[in-house]
Amino acid sequence: MPDSKTVLPDYFIDDGSAIFAGTHLLVDVWDAQNLTDPEAIEKSLVKAAEGARATVLHGHFHSFGSGLGVSGVLLLAESHISIHTWPERKFASIDIFMCGKCDPYNTLPEIKNTFSGNLTISASKRGLSV
Repeated sequence: MPDSKTVLPDYFIDDGSAIFAGTHLLVDVWDAQNLTDPEAIEKSLVKAAEGARATVLHGHFHSFGSGLGVSGVLLLAESHISIHTWPERKFASIDIFMCGKCDPYNTLPEIKNTFSGNLTISASKRGLSV
């Protein structure tokens, strides 16, 4: 994660080493909890987005039935957060992409608080300028 960055007029980021559209985090949560309640998951991901200074435009979360997994997405002005859960495996897959002033790493405390478990995170700079 860069220590400092400049947000360009088109919301691309210049962190001093590269110019790119935004940071994309892929978060796997193993031994996860709270994987079956779409309303609670949405509330948590909204709080996570707000912690990253993102603007939530719309959310849609779908339960596959009582005790079953949830798939959902938050549409952000700065991109998106999506989630898919497998309660039978105690696993959640979370995709976080943000541009501009937002820092997707600031979503992680809320994600850890809600889902507990072990987080594995991979990060990519999307839209690297050539």
